[in-house]
Amino acid sequence: MADTRILVFAGSIRTGAYSGKLAAAAAKELAVAGADVTLVSLGDYPLPIYNADMEKHDGFPENAKKFARLIEAHQGVFIATPEYNHSLPPLLKNTIDWTSRPKLAAEIKVRGKVFAIGSSSDGLIGGARALIDLRKVLNTAYGAITIAEQISISKSGEAYDEHGNFVAEAPQKLMQTISRRLIEVAARLVP
Repeated sequence: MADTRILVFAGSIRTGAYSGKLAAAAAKELAVAGADVTLVSLGDYPLPIYNADMEKHDGFPENAKKFARLIEAHQGVFIATPEYNHSLPPLLKNTIDWTSRPKLAAEIKVRGKVFAIGSSSDGLIGGARALIDLRKVLNTAYGAITIAEQISISKSGEAYDEHGNFVAEAPQKLMQTISRRLIEVAARLVP
């Protein structure tokens, strides 16, 4: 049986972004758990701000199609998001908006994938409020199956060692649980 294909990315492209560190930690753990992992940066798929007039007159940007094809090629997705004003960042929301448009989704199959989500913040609740909105947006935009387990990394500036590993044992164990669950559900539900 082929390895379960999992796409991993962060909702921020800032140098040293905590969500980037969380995405890298997730990619590492998913690979250990046996997944075929693709870790990408949204910075490699720049998109204009979504505009229905642009969609109508110009069609879909090539990067929207490329990113949608990445989602299509994987059974599961792990998204690490920062928290901006108690919600998800515009970069992440804009990517979801472009890649989930009905006309594009009719051509490129992005609906019904299995997602796992995590957040990171230097604050005390680790960006958990962003996960509420992200879960809602994923379920609406992609018809996603979003697993119940999620991770929020608080005080993210102190959460990782110099090799990108979690300093504390609890987040490492939770990431192991999330990784196994994402692989299990994605392998069972998505061809």
